[in-house]
Amino acid sequence: MFKRLMFSLLAMTFAFACQAQAEQQNGHSDRAMPEKQSAVENFKLTDYNGQEHALADYKDSKAIVLMFISTHCPVSNSYNERMAELYTDYNDKGVAFIGINSNSTENIKEIKNHAEEHNLKFAILKDTGNVIADKLDASVTPEIYVLNSDFHVLYHGRIDDSKRADEVKSKDLRKALDEILAGKVVSKARTKAFGCGIKRETT
Repeated sequence: MFKRLMFSLLAMTFAFACQAQAEQQNGHSDRAMPEKQSAVENFKLTDYNGQEHALADYKDSKAIVLMFISTHCPVSNSYNERMAELYTDYNDKGVAFIGINSNSTENIKEIKNHAEEHNLKFAILKDTGNVIADKLDASVTPEIYVLNSDFHVLYHGRIDDSKRADEVKSKDLRKALDEILAGKVVSKARTKAFGCGIKRETT
């Protein structure tokens, strides 16, 4: 009887260990991450009109949404309308939106024309030399970071779960913003962003 009990306990321990290892290898877990992840350092970048913006300029916002976006990437472009709607729906609620273009292959003129064509009214900053993308370890477009007023990352990942608007089942960014505005901890603080790789400058 004692041997059977010990065998059962060992089997359970082994199963839990395997599950934890699998989660680690997959790069994600179903468990929510802490409310305060790593903090983003203040930075300054220039928009397509030549105006300088500092992250500190937005410290009075209830949330700050950093969106790494592209003018060429078909995945990022499939979200243009949704990004414009997010800005319209949340800007008046105290949420700041900042677009960041880190692609070395996309210039200021392209970024400005793209923003005007797709009615993207939030500031879009040029990350020359992909400095901010490297600091945040951003890898694709679109990729989202939501910060609080202390610049701690409350949410990191995708806008939603499908590049096709009619197939979306999980509106992850909207849910995170609604929870933040309600004073709640973000229930799903990390999702897997997907899109085109950021075209970094090579040295």
